[in-house]
Amino acid sequence: MNENEPPQPPPPQEHANPSPPPVSNGGFLSNLNPNQWAMFLHLSQLTNLILPGVGIAAPILIWQIQKAQFPELDRHGKMVTNWLISLLIYAVAAFVASFATCGIGAVLFIPIAIVAIVFPILGGIKANNGVFWNYPLTIPFIK
Repeated sequence: MNENEPPQPPPPQEHANPSPPPVSNGGFLSNLNPNQWAMFLHLSQLTNLILPGVGIAAPILIWQIQKAQFPELDRHGKMVTNWLISLLIYAVAAFVASFATCGIGAVLFIPIAIVAIVFPILGGIKANNGVFWNYPLTIPFIK
């Protein structure tokens, strides 16, 4: 060391036990509780508005994949599947009625479209609050 040089500060000391970096355990979806999974199961039907057909497959996939880990999802999955089948029947009936009445039956598509949006939203809100909700007008095919 030269006498003309100013003294250097000591190097910073490292902690004896530094905290490990956060570990990702699968991301956002791995931290969901059963109520949140049930909410997503109901709301996933709304993907039909953007990608037709996905709103049918997504809730069924969520139900089948997650019901082993969260048995309470089984009721929600059955309800949503029954609703999707019922909705399909109502849509086919409206389609047939529109031909049978020279297009007047097409008016039936309006309430069908409304409940196809409103029921999943209500079911998702109730599921997130831990409440199981039976969709009105649902035919119970799967029990």
